[in-house]
Amino acid sequence: MSLVGGSISVSAAFESGSGIAEARDLVRSFLTEVQAVHGFPVSGRAMGMAQLVVSELVTNARKYAPGPCLLSLEIEDGAVQISVWDSSTTLPTVLAPDPGRVGQHGLEIVMAVCASFAVHREPVGKRITAAVVLADDPGGAVVGRLVP
Repeated sequence: MSLVGGSISVSAAFESGSGIAEARDLVRSFLTEVQAVHGFPVSGRAMGMAQLVVSELVTNARKYAPGPCLLSLEIEDGAVQISVWDSSTTLPTVLAPDPGRVGQHGLEIVMAVCASFAVHREPVGKRITAAVVLADDPGGAVVGRLVP
């Protein structure tokens, strides 16, 4: 973990055949330290959602892209910014919700629980970014999202 210019961040590379459990562990240790050392509030919901998002994004990178994937976590504006880069130039397809479909709900879930989600082409591959808000408001709603 690094503190550069007021930014708290951590990054890791995962090679083929590994990474999903290690990525979840990195999120847990990073957010635990963000709360304990830097005093940022991290709700239980945020801890679980950040691990879920990272698990889904790293799983997709491992499944669909050759070579390593890179995971970066950064605290910004009361959220953990999650970034996963992989070498595939194929952009992910978000399928329409279908409760009868078995599997392929990962990006659907990610988009439902994140404050933001974006896909960016890179000179090599692509980068998917998502943000999970760290603290819940007193009413239980997610800060920064419209709740029906």
